[in-house]
Amino acid sequence: MSKDSEKQQVLSRLISRQTGQDGVHATSIESLFLIRESLISEPIARVNETSFCIIVQGEKEVWLGEECFRYGSGNYIVASVELPVTGQVIHASNDYPYLALKLEFTPKEILEILNETDTKSGKKRDTKRAMFIGNSDSSLLDAVIRLASLLDSPKHIPILAPLCKKEILYWVLQGPNGDALEQMALEGSNAVRISNVIEYIISDFDKSFRIEGLAEIANMSISSLHRHFKEVTSMSPIQFQKQLRLQEARRLLLAELPDIAEAAFRVGYESQSQFTREYARMFGFSPREDIKRLREDSVEKV
Repeated sequence: MSKDSEKQQVLSRLISRQTGQDGVHATSIESLFLIRESLISEPIARVNETSFCIIVQGEKEVWLGEECFRYGSGNYIVASVELPVTGQVIHASNDYPYLALKLEFTPKEILEILNETDTKSGKKRDTKRAMFIGNSDSSLLDAVIRLASLLDSPKHIPILAPLCKKEILYWVLQGPNGDALEQMALEGSNAVRISNVIEYIISDFDKSFRIEGLAEIANMSISSLHRHFKEVTSMSPIQFQKQLRLQEARRLLLAELPDIAEAAFRVGYESQSQFTREYARMFGFSPREDIKRLREDSVEKV
């Protein structure tokens, strides 16, 4: 067994010990979450936070627009801005559950590392996709293990957890996709301009926008906005907003709203028929069929 495989097993035991049941578990370390799933899941649509996630067991697929990211043991995935995605655990069982560790971060934390290490390229680069997969090397695994181990020694968390987090982000920046993470922290970069547009759309996803207004926020021409937005997110601004609206509508229908028309109106649709068509296109079922199916599936798992 290789040293990296041994480290994966150490991390697997640490996560297993801290997660007694399936789900996403908050920890005593701010911004650190542990994930365990023992069943192949339904595709789940959500807004993915700015985060680093390392997988130690099982396998998962995440769809960003029409682009699929598939990753498993030995991989990590990074989202450098908030993105509407659909994810599904595709390999998991009671004996061998999907286990992962997620660490949320901010562009400010990335910039601090760049300033302290003087590793900024200073070069104008093409805008990169805001989501990428990497391979977990020995240095990165060591840092993640040190962070997870602190959960067994809470008194050391205030001092050591920020240092471990910084080291993890440092090794990601040093990796082959580091420039895709760096671009989201450098003021004035095209990626940061697009990030500002993303933040605006997310904050008011239920309201219509003018593409000219988004271009003004980005300080770009309309054609440049479309090109860079798609490079970062794999979607157009309209497609991005549509995914946010449909995800929220699904949440409303599943959690509290029995009325489809009301849900459509709340997320910004004026036409229920348009809402129903686009909902079915995204989730594969009409709103009524989808919610009935999800509720029945939830009851079966209890």
